[in-house]
Amino acid sequence: VQLQASGGGLVQVGGSLRLSCAASGSTSGFNAMAWYRQAPGKERELVAGITRSIMIIENRSMEGRLNISRDNAKNTMYLQMNNLRPEDTAVYYCASDEVADYSRTFKYWGQGTQVTVSS
Repeated sequence: VQLQASGGGLVQVGGSLRLSCAASGSTSGFNAMAWYRQAPGKERELVAGITRSIMIIENRSMEGRLNISRDNAKNTMYLQMNNLRPEDTAVYYCASDEVADYSRTFKYWGQGTQVTVSS
């Protein structure tokens, strides 16, 4: 499985960004897909996850400010982030696995995409 993330960038406080993650390879390897982020000096944390059957989990710190979705026909996951704050600045990673067990590390990871929110 290969994952290709894109869509990061520099945005002002209150702005929006849409991240994309294109998956390829064995389709069972991305039954569950998720976005994680890691800010400098902090541990990696789950932002949101979504299964092929559109079961969603979201980080409460971003509740109401994000929308995770996926297009199974295109093998692509999206993360729409709105009303961005400086504390959202991080490297965002997409990840996938055969099962949606968020208690353990997902098996497949894409390269990160930098999101920087300026005040």
